[in-house]
Amino acid sequence: PSAAAARIEGSKVFAKELLRQAGVPTAAFEVFDDPDAADRYLRAQGAPIVVKADGLAAGKGALVCQTLAEAHQGIDAIMRQRCFGDSGRRVVIEECLSGPEVSVMALVDGETVVALPVSQDHKRALDDDRGLNTGGMGAYSPVPRFSEAVIEQILETCLRPTARALVAAGAPYQGVLYGGYMLTAQGPMTIEYNCRFGDPETQVVVPRIEGDLSEILLAAASGRLAEVKVGIAANAAVCVVMASGGYPGDYQTGLPIAGLEAVAAMDEVMVFHAGTRRAGDQVVTAGGRVLGVTATGPDLPATIDRAYEAVARIDWPNCHYRRDIARQAREV
Repeated sequence: PSAAAARIEGSKVFAKELLRQAGVPTAAFEVFDDPDAADRYLRAQGAPIVVKADGLAAGKGALVCQTLAEAHQGIDAIMRQRCFGDSGRRVVIEECLSGPEVSVMALVDGETVVALPVSQDHKRALDDDRGLNTGGMGAYSPVPRFSEAVIEQILETCLRPTARALVAAGAPYQGVLYGGYMLTAQGPMTIEYNCRFGDPETQVVVPRIEGDLSEILLAAASGRLAEVKVGIAANAAVCVVMASGGYPGDYQTGLPIAGLEAVAAMDEVMVFHAGTRRAGDQVVTAGGRVLGVTATGPDLPATIDRAYEAVARIDWPNCHYRRDIARQAREV
């Protein structure tokens, strides 16, 4: 997308105001550039409540605050201490929605919107959705709890109106538009947009796309999406992120990773490297999220087992991963 269109990710204020003007369902919100005014608003609204830095913050700029104390601490860190630099010059404070979340990535060539396979990610660091928010600790596709009717509702009420609103704003969007949605009692609500494939969602979406992905992407770039058909395979994919102990806080790097060769020999398993580097003849850790261990299979239960079978063969000191990725799908 152009820089103007990419503001839908780069500025929470721009995105929320665009959605409000276009009538796209999203959480009620207010924008603040004065921390004292933000604090007064928090006291009036109460908790739980969500505080978001306006600009990019490496996926850590949205704080879901269960208490007012947490919310005031968030305002202080973002606006006064500037923990995210100029990205925290303004904040969006919005109502805290409840309901299951779903990620829908779509290709857009201006106004034509084509949905890719639906996935669900796991943002929290710990099992049972506890701990701090992360860039994503795992994902799976398909998502049994979300029917085709729900996905079509998201396209009709959220994604397509967003694309039209960007055209109307003089910033037509071309590329991958990745939307995060929450299914509330009032229907799907837009949480955020990203101008890229999601990580780790892409690891489970691409293996389910039928056809030549390069041709599909070229059609989006050249305004020909209406001419192509995106097929979705009837298989399943599960990605478990293996992270450094301590992530998303402080963590150690340079630790040798064992078991990669054993996993490379497994059928229907792919290991995507994120925070790694070579040190001599070894692969060592070099980031928070280190590996995305992804399995494909005929259905979700078998694929979950396959992914964790692969994870069990990989190790390094103090590595961490969630043990409940896609558990909700197994329970459906």
